Amino acid sequence: MIDRYHIRRFEAEDAEEVSALIAETLRTVNSRDYPKEYIEANVRSHSPKVLTERAEQGHAYVVCDNERIVGCGTIAGYWGSETESILLTIFVLPAHQGRGIGTLIIRTLEQDAFFLRAKRVEIPASITAVGFYQKMGYSYKNGVAELDAEQIYRLEKFR
Repeated sequence: MIDRYHIRRFEAEDAEEVSALIAETLRTVNSRDYPKEYIEANVRSHSPKVLTERAEQGHAYVVCDNERIVGCGTIAGYWGSETESILLTIFVLPAHQGRGIGTLIIRTLEQDAFFLRAKRVEIPASITAVGFYQKMGYSYKNGVAELDAEQIYRLEKFR
């Protein structure tokens, strides 16, 4: 099934569609684990403008099913570090989940220059996604399996 999808770098023209994809995923899937106010704040924090700026600071990718964007993910330096990176904005449309797209995104990000230069890679994980990231080899940062003030788990992988 994964053969029908292709992954490419994010382009500024993708920002509206990616923002809508994130909003749909948050409202449909993440809303099972978070209150509506949290979801709507998260939707606002993934505006087209923010996504474009984030892509300029790191390397953002989109997964396409023909011409439709069905997934996204970004990797960037971690607070300016040359030895640490961070995975961000990893989402898959609800109707396309369970088809290997998330794995494709992680594998692509883990082949990116920001990942390859890093000794440690962090990922802020939602309650919804923490199990998936653990299957991909990420573990709780410093062994702390608790939600932080932003209501996310901090996971990491060492290389």
